[in-house]
Amino acid sequence: MNDVFIHPSAHVDSRASVGAGTKIWINVQVREEAVIGVDCVISKDVYIDTGVTIGDRVKIQNGVSVYNGVVIEDDVFVGPHACFTNDRVPRVFNVDWKIAPTLVKKGSSIGASATIVCGNTVGEYAMVAAGSVVTHDVPPFTLVAGNPARSMARIDEAGNKVGEIDHGR
Repeated sequence: MNDVFIHPSAHVDSRASVGAGTKIWINVQVREEAVIGVDCVISKDVYIDTGVTIGDRVKIQNGVSVYNGVVIEDDVFVGPHACFTNDRVPRVFNVDWKIAPTLVKKGSSIGASATIVCGNTVGEYAMVAAGSVVTHDVPPFTLVAGNPARSMARIDEAGNKVGEIDHGR
């Protein structure tokens, strides 16, 4: 792994791929078949499951869980303690269990303690407010908030509000 920093307390499986310039911090676990791009920051206590794909220049803050079936594209920010699920009907024993894939598109931002329910797409440059629960697709360039998350405003690439959302009132 070229020019990669892995803290001594982290466990990165030998079958994972980590891009140049990436920093993996305290108590991180990266499972087999996971792919992490270049120049990423994976902060303290992050769990990255088997087969997860993370693009380039992604910052994942403390305590985030990223489960199998999640793809995070380039230039995404994930705030502390966010969680990505991968099972729409969680049960201890389920012989029909199938992963429901989740896609987080380029440039989007996931706020602290947000939950992204599996099977959804967070659009390019979208912003999920802290504590939100995403239960449906988030359109590109849209701020969503609440539980369940609903569209609040149109935003630009920097996250600045540029328009209202018509809720038909």
